[in-house]
Amino acid sequence: MDAIRLLIHAPGAPGLRWLGLGPGLRPSRGLWKLQRLLDQHTFWAQGRSLGQLRHMLAGSAAVVSLWRGRRLVGFARASSDGVFRAVLWDVVIPEDLQGQGLGRQLVEALLASPALAGVERVYLMTTNSAGFYEQLGFASVNGQKLLRRDQSNN
Repeated sequence: MDAIRLLIHAPGAPGLRWLGLGPGLRPSRGLWKLQRLLDQHTFWAQGRSLGQLRHMLAGSAAVVSLWRGRRLVGFARASSDGVFRAVLWDVVIPEDLQGQGLGRQLVEALLASPALAGVERVYLMTTNSAGFYEQLGFASVNGQKLLRRDQSNN
């Protein structure tokens, strides 16, 4: 079985976004594989089009992915102002590979990236994985409330 390789993409992930590059900078249909990973292993990111994924990646300050051979087995990204605030988004590991340290690898790579390394405060939102993130040093924030505004409500 192939070893799992961590890819740290350039800000905006241009190789993944435009050429679908994977390990070794080889074409691997990476954007399509990202779409499939999100569709099959998330409830919050299903149904994103390839165009939306390109736009999302372009606006991401840090992007990391995990590959086993030509299979995309993990993905995460972050947005940041580079000084004060950053937010982790779309941390995804397929269920059959969870519990092997892959999610930790993704989050630690994001936190060490130049876009996040010196940031004062890093946020994330999770529905079912608070325990996992608490093991990585994240804590619930008392006195703050998550608010949301959906574009469809305008």
